[in-house]
Amino acid sequence: MSSPRVVIIGAGIAGLCAAVYARKCGYRVELIEQHDSAGGLATSWRRGDYTFETCLHWFTGANPKGALNAQWREVFDVTKLSFVYPEEFARVETERGERLRIYSNVDRLEAELLRQAPEDAAEIGHLIATIRRLSRFPMPDPSESWPGKGIALLRVLPYMRLLHGWSRLSIRDYGERFHNSLLRGFFGSGEGSQLSMLALLFALAWMNERNGAYVVGGSQAIIRLIRERLDELGGHLRLGARVEKILVERDEAVGVQLAGGEIIRADWVVSAADGHATIYELLGGKYNDEVTERTFRTLTPFSSYLQVSFGVARDLSAQPGFVTRVLDAPLAVDPDTTLSALSLRFFHFDPTFAPAGKTAVTCFLPTRNFTFWVDLQRNEPARYQAEKHRVAEAVIAIVEDGARFPQSHRDDRYINAGNRHSVHGQLAR
Repeated sequence: MSSPRVVIIGAGIAGLCAAVYARKCGYRVELIEQHDSAGGLATSWRRGDYTFETCLHWFTGANPKGALNAQWREVFDVTKLSFVYPEEFARVETERGERLRIYSNVDRLEAELLRQAPEDAAEIGHLIATIRRLSRFPMPDPSESWPGKGIALLRVLPYMRLLHGWSRLSIRDYGERFHNSLLRGFFGSGEGSQLSMLALLFALAWMNERNGAYVVGGSQAIIRLIRERLDELGGHLRLGARVEKILVERDEAVGVQLAGGEIIRADWVVSAADGHATIYELLGGKYNDEVTERTFRTLTPFSSYLQVSFGVARDLSAQPGFVTRVLDAPLAVDPDTTLSALSLRFFHFDPTFAPAGKTAVTCFLPTRNFTFWVDLQRNEPARYQAEKHRVAEAVIAIVEDGARFPQSHRDDRYINAGNRHSVHGQLAR
């Protein structure tokens, strides 16, 4: 008698991990991905001599004794990764030369914040104390069995009031507590500022413990290792196959139908695809409920974004990995989006992304008028290209001015515009 069969839709990190666990539990696994490579949003691409990353900011679990390391080891060999631990995690700069450095080490961070904003000493003390406390937070393991789960819960109880208070506060709203403009700029800029403050606090706490680090090779380095693990276990990954429908009989999922009509029967169907597409398209909206409907109707989605990516024929290691550049003159992205700051990433610390002495650079720009770009692409392709070029040139000019290098150091420029839409934390084409 053959073992039960599981069909998993979507070969992003969630789908790949689900496939590994299913194989470890003895199921036959068919992992279906509509694109020509695994990874989903955890992806990068090559252009000439450069690699441009679109996903990975840092990896949580770099410390063998830290949070999530044990969970990652269940799906791939973490020891095969090479980590970079940046001393300066991020920097806020103005075009007048003012700078605020965000250090990974909490002691250096505290000293820098107090030096920059002594008028905010009380709130800085509160922030630093919270980071130090969360550095010791005992992350529960959801797979742990009783009584270990009960003991883990007891360890977490002293943190519950702290977690509850910070979880109700967005990063942007927290920034309003500061008087210093650079501090307000750090907390208030970018689309991520609408997230819970807990997300930033845990990131800073994990980096302080050297548990948050950058992976050399970016997101695809992780995807490659998980896929190798799946191959070793005998799971089957099918690329270039789009699921059109989840088949249901007597209110139970029994398989999937691919575009073109092919049917794959299964004992279990797991969707690791976009939640909205799964409920309203693959299941035809038949298994919706009031809570789900209200969730998709009322929650604020993340903005779509443009990504400007370019290679620079220069070593930019004097820059930190992340830079928020506050602008004197706002940048118009589309008719509904004007930005007062740019979020830049300099990949000088990853030798796999550019030739020696050169640097891959990316810039993400939120665009709140997705329809503007779609309509241009469909109806006015020449203007669509011109608008992308305009935005790219504006970004490059800002980077050139801030990094103080002439145009002769430009190498290549690659622009992706208006092609990703975020729904409740999940991005879908």
